[in-house]
Amino acid sequence: MYICICNAIREADLRRVARRCPGNAEACYGAMGKQPSCGTCLDRADDIVLEEREAAFEKLSAA
Repeated sequence: MYICICNAIREADLRRVARRCPGNAEACYGAMGKQPSCGTCLDRADDIVLEEREAAFEKLSAA
């Protein structure tokens, strides 16, 4: 599924970058060489970044 239509950023791509890039969705976009255009996607993109961070924390906590 596309998260950002303006930049053609797919959810899977954003999740992959969020696992290795500190910061919010805008920072993750930057790591992909892109930047928000209209900004409509940023709330959902930030949610996805947070989900990935929480999943990584839970994985570390369980180890």
